[in-house]
Order: sequence, then C-alpha cells, then structure tokens
Amino acid sequence: MLLAGIGLSKANAAQNVKKIDDTTVSITTDQRYAPTFVLNVLGSWPASVVDRKLVESHAKGATSKTNEAGSGAYKLVKWTANDSILLRHVTEAASQRLTIQNGDIEVARDLSPDDLDTLSKSGVIKTTAIPQATLMYLGLNNKNPNLAKPEVWEAMKWLIDYQGIQKNVIRTTYKVHEAFLPQGFLGALNDNPYHQDVAKALLAKAGLANGFTVKMDVRNDYPYSEIAQAVQANLALAGIKVQLVPSDNEQTLGRYRARAHDIYIGEWSADYIDPHSNAQGFVWNPDNSDASSYKMLAWRSAWDIPQLTKETNAALAENDTKKRAQMYEKMQREVLAKSPFVIMFQKVSQMAARPGVTGLEVGPINDLVSYRNIRKQ
Repeated sequence: MLLAGIGLSKANAAQNVKKIDDTTVSITTDQRYAPTFVLNVLGSWPASVVDRKLVESHAKGATSKTNEAGSGAYKLVKWTANDSILLRHVTEAASQRLTIQNGDIEVARDLSPDDLDTLSKSGVIKTTAIPQATLMYLGLNNKNPNLAKPEVWEAMKWLIDYQGIQKNVIRTTYKVHEAFLPQGFLGALNDNPYHQDVAKALLAKAGLANGFTVKMDVRNDYPYSEIAQAVQANLALAGIKVQLVPSDNEQTLGRYRARAHDIYIGEWSADYIDPHSNAQGFVWNPDNSDASSYKMLAWRSAWDIPQLTKETNAALAENDTKKRAQMYEKMQREVLAKSPFVIMFQKVSQMAARPGVTGLEVGPINDLVSYRNIRKQ
C-alpha cells in the first residue's frame, strides 16, 4: 500500500501499515492529521494498493512507467505512452470531434467550446458539464523586483477581464473562480471580488506610474496562448508591457520549477479531494532558499510566507471539521487580498457522448473517473 500523502513513504510503510484481519488494517501516521484529511487521502492515489513484491522486482532496470503492479480487478496488458491504453488516445480536440461525429468513438472528453457548439447543433451528441478540481492562474516571481511588490499584485488582479475572457475564449470549458480552493472542497470560497477596473489598478503606489516590461512563459497550445494574449492586452491598459514567451509544456514548466520565469500561466490540479492538496501548493513554503527540498507553487514564486505556512500546518492537523473549514476560508481571503497568484478560472470538463452510451463516471479528479460501468445500448 502506498500512503505517501499521509507521511508513509515506501521506507516506513511496512512498519506503519499492519494487517489486523482480512478486511482490516492499522495505519500509524508520522504526525497528527485531521481525520477528514486522512480519509480523503485514503480514497485517492496516494493510498493505492499495489503488489509489494512485484514493485520491488522492478526497483532496478524497468520502472513503473512501463510496468504495472496494481491489485485491482484489471490487469494492464499493453501501454504505449501517449498513444493507447486499450482505448485510443486522441490528443487533438478537432480530431476527437470528427471521430465522435463519424461514430468511430463513443465518448470525447477534451473538446474546445467551438467543437462543443458544433456537436450540440447536430442534436445527436449529448454533452455533460463536470466541474474539475483544476485552477488556471498566473504565478508572479518575487525574484523580479517589480513583481515582488504587493501593489503590483493587486493592480494585476484589477486589470484582468475575467468575465470577458471566460465569455469569449473559454465559454463552456472554464468558469471564473479566484480563490485557491476549487468549488466543492471543504472550506472553499466562491467569492470572486475582482473584475476589470482600471481605475483601481494604480501602479503609482508601487513607484511604477509609467509601467514596466515583463515576460510571460506560456504553453503554445489552446487555451493557454489565447488566454495569455487576452491577459497581455488587459495588463497593457496600465502600462504593463508583457512579452509572451511561447514554448511547449515541458519547457515552460521547467523554467517555472527552476524559478527562472517572470510570469507563468498554467494550471494546478488537486491530487485528492481535500483542501490541503491546494493549500500545500499555494500557501506553504517552509524553506524559501534555492536549495529547498519543498518546491511547491509558493516556493516557485519565491514567496516567503512563514505565517501562512504555520496556518497551513495547523489546518492539516485540525480535528474539528467546522473549525478546519474556517481556517481555510481565512487563508483564502488573505491570499485573495495579498499574494503573487492571480487565480482566474476553474476548469469544467465537457463530456460528449453518442446516443445510447451510459455508465461513464467522471469526477473532479482523475482518480474519480471510471469506465467500469460504461455501456452502449
């Protein structure tokens, strides 16, 4: 059993996970955790049950990227990366639309708003919207002196035309959401206090009345490029001149993880349905040095936050669920008011299916997607 999410790594799992009987195990964690956190992690991939002997046999040579060691009802027969896992992997949204229109596939899950409009007009394909635990945001690197100013953080939040971008670029695939916990999580705020108001975006308070020039790393595919161009135009209204640096995901993410960016536009997806998955990313940074072993989102933006880190640790250990929710609400309000993160949207998965298809279960994270009950009548 892998329980990395609650402090049980491969090194100590054998000592801290013990069989009581055929249906009961005892788990001893490395520290005190909120019961809600433990239960949420146990229901996701950090608590995966695997064949220990088979995993250890792959410790040298071949890796888990090409081998399976699951203990469930299914066995992985063949996996060709980025191509197929029994089902065909079609990366282009337009190709998915054509194949489902032609009846070559029964379900498509990564369609653009235009593709969805085309399919909906046909009257044949049924679409279903499912909110995802995935946020689209801007990360501002505090190593850039201009981006380290709280007044600049606030100005940028007032410059973004969230509603306009949502309406014109990502109509049905994202919704406006500005807090660091996705809608539906314990303690999540659904307040969206920011909207485009150039009058409030005064850079003079930051000593930058004439604006400044900055670079933005952006993936060169939809919808990142389109959103980045809109953000570029929005920020220009206050004299912030954004130079877009397009490249593939590996390159942009690499620069972001190395703190070599100015502004990074990207997504953060929760690993499990618990607020700590996002709090650990956005408001936890126990070591802000370049040599840190904890390189989460706050670290990547060089945001030194000892007090918020303490609050995140305290919320992780809080037994009272109501109080725990209140702690996350408080942190979200603090981050909304003052942080180098401009959180803009929450993803909405749009599932398209041909007539007669039933039983596909799509949840807010990948762990909660199930094909086991899918049927074609």
